[in-house]
Amino acid sequence: MSYTWSFSSFKQYVNCPKQYQEVKVLKRFFVKQTQEMAYGNAVHKALEDYVKEGTPLAKNYERFKPLMDTLLEIEGTKHPELRMALDRVGNASEYGKGYWVRGIVDLLVIKDDLAHILDYKTGSSKYPDAKQLKLMALMTFAKFPQIMRVKAGLLFVVNDAFVAEEYTRDQILELWDAFKPDLKRMDASYDTDVWNPNPTPLCGWCPVRTCDFWKERR
Repeated sequence: MSYTWSFSSFKQYVNCPKQYQEVKVLKRFFVKQTQEMAYGNAVHKALEDYVKEGTPLAKNYERFKPLMDTLLEIEGTKHPELRMALDRVGNASEYGKGYWVRGIVDLLVIKDDLAHILDYKTGSSKYPDAKQLKLMALMTFAKFPQIMRVKAGLLFVVNDAFVAEEYTRDQILELWDAFKPDLKRMDASYDTDVWNPNPTPLCGWCPVRTCDFWKERR
């Protein structure tokens, strides 16, 4: 069975195939937007408008201005909130149709054969996941054939923390290796219709109340 994915849905599957099935496949439940999610979306929009249009930051976001001004000093063409996608063989694809995986990079800066990828985070920097940067790098290499090197980073704007990664074009196969085991599991779930739950202490926050492992939060 064919399917499409994004980094967020990939993480949802890895965390719990059962939740992924109920939310993404069967669509019997949905994840409610939390205050933290709403705040993150608002910050992303404010930072996008600041970079793209020069829109002044609202007073409650002014503390992010020094960080953003530093990013604006990076030499090259700025691409805020750039949508990218790949087909199943890893070629660049349209974002809206004919894609296998797609994503949005918060800020991509391109100069000659070098690209900078920045992803803004408003949550905790305690457990950073650089896989998202790997996926964005793969999309960048496919969409921009002249790019030979990518400098990428997770920018935790609230904590003022930065997790840096660097990749080269000859690492493309190695970057895909970070996803292959879980994508193979996802393929198998679609083929066999087996979606095993993954019980954790976070089950009380799961929207799938019909799961055997769901429990009321106390």
